[in-house]
Amino acid sequence: MSSVSAHETVDRIPMTTSALRETLSRFATGVIVLSVGGENIHGMTANAFSSVSLEPAKVLCCVSHSAVMHKSIMSAQRFGISVLGAEQEHLARHFADKNRPLGHEQFTGFDWTPGPVTQSPLLKGAIAWLECELAEYHDSGDHSIFIGDVVNASSSQGTAGLLFFKGGFQQIRAVNE
Repeated sequence: MSSVSAHETVDRIPMTTSALRETLSRFATGVIVLSVGGENIHGMTANAFSSVSLEPAKVLCCVSHSAVMHKSIMSAQRFGISVLGAEQEHLARHFADKNRPLGHEQFTGFDWTPGPVTQSPLLKGAIAWLECELAEYHDSGDHSIFIGDVVNASSSQGTAGLLFFKGGFQQIRAVNE
C-alpha cells in the first residue's frame, strides 16, 4: 500500500490573496451581523465567527484592523451577534455595504432591539442572538481575533439559516423542520 500526500493529489496554485480567497470560499460558514451599541453604534456582516468554549461560554469573531467595527469594539468593550436566518440576506448585504450610512442611520428601516445586557443592536427575525463582553483580543495579520465572554444568549425555533459558500449566500433548513 503506497501513501500519497495531499500535495500530490491536488493541483497546486501559486499562493496569492485571490488564490487563498478562492480556496477558503470552499468552507461554508454561517452569517452574522456583529453589532455595538451606545455612542459607537455600528453593525457589520461577518462570517469569521465561532464558538470557543462552552464552560466558560466564549465565542470569537475576526475583524479587520481597518474596519469601523474594530474601533467600535475596542471602545465599547462589548458586542452583540445576530445569527441571520435564510430570509435575511438583505440584512447581510446591507451591513456588508461599505457605502451605507454610519451610526444610528444604518439601522433605519430595520427591526431591532437593544440587547438587555450590552445594549448592542440585536436584529429581529434572526435565528439566534448572543451578547458578549470583550474578554481578550489578539492581533493576527490584518485582523484582530476578538474573544467574548457570552453574557446572554437566545435562539428561535425551527428556522432556516443563512450560509456563505463560494462567494454567495445559500440557505440551509433545520433537520427537524
